[in-house]
Amino acid sequence: MNNAQTRDMVRKGILKLLEIKDSDVRLRNLLQSEFAVDHGIHSGGASSAIIPLTALYYGGFIDLDIENPNKIGQDMFVLSKGHAVATLASIYADIGYFDENVLKGSRSIDSILNGHPGPILPGIQIATGPMGQGLGVAQGFALAGRSNPHFDVYAMTGDGELQEGPIWEAVMYAGYKRLDNLCVLVDSNGGQLDVVNRLILPHKNIQGSFESFGWRVLTADTTKYHSIYDCLNEFKNGPRSGKPTAIICDAFKGSGSFSAFLNNHKVAIPEEIMQHEVASQKTRRKAREEEFCKFYDKLDAGQRQDIASKAAQMNLKIQEGDDGMCHNVQMIKPKVRTKRAPVREKKLDFDKNQLPVLDESKTYSAHLLIAEAMKVFARDSKVVSVDSDLASTSGLESGIGGIDQHRAFNVGVAEANMMLIGEAYAALGHNVWVSTFCPFFDWKVLRRIAVGHQERLEIMEHKDGWLSEGYGLDLTFLATAADLDTQTNGATHMGNDDALLFDALAHLKIITVCCPQQLLAVMQWIMEGNKGLVYLRILRAPAAVIYNKDYQFEYGTANVVFETEEKEDLAIISSGRGVHEALTTAKLLQKEGIHAKIIDMPSVDVSVVEEFVKDNISLFIIEQNNGYLWSKLLLEMNLKGRDIKYNSLIPINTKNGNGEINYIHSGTYKQLIENLGLSPAQLAEKIKSALELSKT
Repeated sequence: MNNAQTRDMVRKGILKLLEIKDSDVRLRNLLQSEFAVDHGIHSGGASSAIIPLTALYYGGFIDLDIENPNKIGQDMFVLSKGHAVATLASIYADIGYFDENVLKGSRSIDSILNGHPGPILPGIQIATGPMGQGLGVAQGFALAGRSNPHFDVYAMTGDGELQEGPIWEAVMYAGYKRLDNLCVLVDSNGGQLDVVNRLILPHKNIQGSFESFGWRVLTADTTKYHSIYDCLNEFKNGPRSGKPTAIICDAFKGSGSFSAFLNNHKVAIPEEIMQHEVASQKTRRKAREEEFCKFYDKLDAGQRQDIASKAAQMNLKIQEGDDGMCHNVQMIKPKVRTKRAPVREKKLDFDKNQLPVLDESKTYSAHLLIAEAMKVFARDSKVVSVDSDLASTSGLESGIGGIDQHRAFNVGVAEANMMLIGEAYAALGHNVWVSTFCPFFDWKVLRRIAVGHQERLEIMEHKDGWLSEGYGLDLTFLATAADLDTQTNGATHMGNDDALLFDALAHLKIITVCCPQQLLAVMQWIMEGNKGLVYLRILRAPAAVIYNKDYQFEYGTANVVFETEEKEDLAIISSGRGVHEALTTAKLLQKEGIHAKIIDMPSVDVSVVEEFVKDNISLFIIEQNNGYLWSKLLLEMNLKGRDIKYNSLIPINTKNGNGEINYIHSGTYKQLIENLGLSPAQLAEKIKSALELSKT
């Protein structure tokens, strides 16, 4: 045979081996269902994903380092349609990411195999589910994969998931950035949760939708192997055109199953159906073995060697008898190959002496200061930023881009996509900053990121975990125009409720900056690494310097920024621009013989409150928002069982006279603080009235 004929025979052999692996994956999926804590499995979408994923992982297309899944330079995969986790887990157990026993008892509180994939499971980089977010993270990985070292990125989404908005934010940006190292498998199985045999919102032209955003689109019949194999081969080994690739995988829910019962979205398989399905899959595998052996026996020695090598890569062994004929194709018992990751160093290398030196007599705009500081920090290649059409308010793009424009991204008006790209780079070990106005961060995206971060922390602490120190996410959400600093933009842009909302998210460190020197100190603190998820609220308009150059930020610590030599009559806690108004208020009170101590609380420090409560000193918590510090301090004191004297703890914030949360309309800063009763003169009067009332 000539070379072309030999290649064709090897291709045919690979396809027949893939069909055998198909049966093995399906049997492992059934095993998961049988032994799951709820006997449940998302069978419909997991089944239709089997042929594309089996072809991807066993067809020789994805280059992985199973021993070190965090090594940069290997190909990456993101299962955006997290409901197909059973199929991915079956494959991952076989190729060595974890022990096959993990497949038993899934969904249990004691299991690392949950209903959706997450980093608690070896080999998984992010937590995903049916929310259209995994594709955006895969796009972020692909952006990183265009640098040195180069690598390809694969993702799988579902046609039902295409109804989610973040999908199209990512599709648009990936096409614009010409990410031809990105391949997305669209499991077009024609159903979703409520209706398993059709889409609630049918796609009239999926191919045209992707193509309109600059993608190359291939179509595969994924009820068979040859079609998807050829499409993957075209992506991996064909010419790159500067376009990301979408492969539309046409199938149906439950594809490849014998019982239509498995076509449903999620099922607990009854014993009778389970027995029938297992027996049928085993019979099918036996038939596929026999068909393969007939094919194999006709090959010459060289072709047999090639095919045997491919089989070994699939964890299969071709058994030949004494007569030299193929007798069967056995599964090789999987071995766990993944090792615990080496410690990842996260501290940035920078010259502190190169950072801006501030004149305490001047005011500074946060975005200009950030730009100058980032030109120092970004000399370390770990620093990455993503803006969403508000780079002029953050300073990130001009700062980091001034050092390396390939690490400063602007995704346009697409905040979800901004956060997803940021998560991707953080998962790769970068110190990442994403920025937009306070109210514009996507809660749904932020919550899922926090879930994945928690799983990383959990598995880092576990004695048998696959991740080590340094594998948490270092991701800063730079929230610009905090509190009243948006001013004349209107109620939709006002950041007076964001801190209260996001405080409900686990693992998010909320910090509100009051002065330029403090901002520099917080940035240096973040650059130490391993700070996790930080929500950093900064001012938009210029602000005066309050702290001196020796100030060092410590999370969870408040600082006294003003006090008199006299014994204080009261203390004021504030943050952000409220600290500046509190300082002026203190000077007004001092003229009337009332002495106030001013405390800046950039992050919650309950010990300060405990001190004043113990000494029975009136404590005013003044905020230019809906009372984040007030609510948080009360909660923490309650949790500690502290006795709270509410007549000596007085909140003054943007809630209305009835204590109701409200939104804030447009206005200049002066108009806003006066309208809300937060000007220094108004604050002084409120404080005097409260002090008088406390004496009665």
